[in-house]
Amino acid sequence: MTARLFGTDGLRGCVNREPMTAETVLRLGMAAGSLLTRGDHRHSVVIGKDTRLSGYMFEAALMSGFTAVGMDVILLGPMPTPGVAMLTRSLRADLGVMISASHNPYQDNGIKLFGPDGYKLSDAVEGQIEDLIAAAARDGLAAPSGLGRARRLSDAEGRYIEFVKAIFPREFRLDGVKIALDCAHGAAYKVAPAMLWELGADVVTCGVSPDGLNINRDCGSTHPEAMRRLVGDSGADIGISLDGDADRVVVADDAGTVLDGDQLLAMIARSWRQEGRLSGGGIVASVMSNRGLERFLDDLDLKLVRAPVGDRYVVEHMRSSGCNIGGEQSGHIVLGDYSTTGDGLIAALQVLSIMVAAGRPLREVGRCFDPWPQVLRNIPTAANHSLADGAVAQAVRNGERQLGASGRVLVRKSGTEPVIRVMVEGEDSGVVEAVVGQIADAISGTADPVPS
Repeated sequence: MTARLFGTDGLRGCVNREPMTAETVLRLGMAAGSLLTRGDHRHSVVIGKDTRLSGYMFEAALMSGFTAVGMDVILLGPMPTPGVAMLTRSLRADLGVMISASHNPYQDNGIKLFGPDGYKLSDAVEGQIEDLIAAAARDGLAAPSGLGRARRLSDAEGRYIEFVKAIFPREFRLDGVKIALDCAHGAAYKVAPAMLWELGADVVTCGVSPDGLNINRDCGSTHPEAMRRLVGDSGADIGISLDGDADRVVVADDAGTVLDGDQLLAMIARSWRQEGRLSGGGIVASVMSNRGLERFLDDLDLKLVRAPVGDRYVVEHMRSSGCNIGGEQSGHIVLGDYSTTGDGLIAALQVLSIMVAAGRPLREVGRCFDPWPQVLRNIPTAANHSLADGAVAQAVRNGERQLGASGRVLVRKSGTEPVIRVMVEGEDSGVVEAVVGQIADAISGTADPVPS
């Protein structure tokens, strides 16, 4: 295997096509287990998953791989990604694994790996695992008497619910707050409604009937229209929309106006600064975050540190800069005081606590800035398409000239899907739209056909 297996957020792809085959995932379990087995103690790995049909297959493959190298396996069943990270630390496991393709449709799946500290593994460690997979290494196989054992953790959901609830101020309740909640038929379909109900909220739901095939289908954080309709139909005070593994969230006010991750970052940063809780002198966001967020933070005398796309890189920059708030426009919100990765439920509770403390509706406290015109377009391409083509580079240069010094153009391959993402931002929406179209046409004109 010469191609890189890991992308910006672990291993991901279409089920039963490389690398998302049972065989490769079995070998990944063996490789990761043998690499991370250190010392004489009994080693263990925590495995969670979302609600995709293929989760059963990959759960079994991973369990076989890890037990083959002598690691005990603790199975969580459907569990949000941040819950897996939390339980990896809580159970003092050597490794945590989440089986999920996040916001992708059911036919995709993926593997996310966490170290014993609950943080996602670095590029360097992922590279070592890739090398072991490519070499078909069998050095770490356990003797028959040393095989690992597997068991299910029956109270995993309750442990995560209590962890998240403990973050909400004890003097606050959600009595009288009506919440429209969309769980994307994903990993949080049980824990999210239960947690909000236990805090006193009146919860109306959609996206809570997974069948293995409907995860993220016309629902969740990438399709907030379902949540917006539920807000309107139910007269809710706030809408909350999670993605398939609940590490992303977007919210809407009682009028159905959606607040993306940039607005949530601004809202939480302002609140924490007022309370003296903000560290690092600012926040970390990705290169995709809107210039309006940057201007808003400037007015508060706070810095914006930009990281590459991917919440793992946001977290790395948070740790190096000392910031305790970071996230992405897409809805990954990482609050370092509580979590090691994006957590949609923790972020939603921060928004709710700000509302409760202010005694005002979200429409009055939520929208912090007017975003600059920004357009993101995804162009399907073959996985090996090169961005070095002269026509694409020329289109980007022409676009930058049209936008002027204040505009931005970002063109990159997705780390999770076979698309090229084009983001254009500027002060004039007409110019932004034109530039996006020009660059998209250049990419489409040079792209190889997408495999069927």
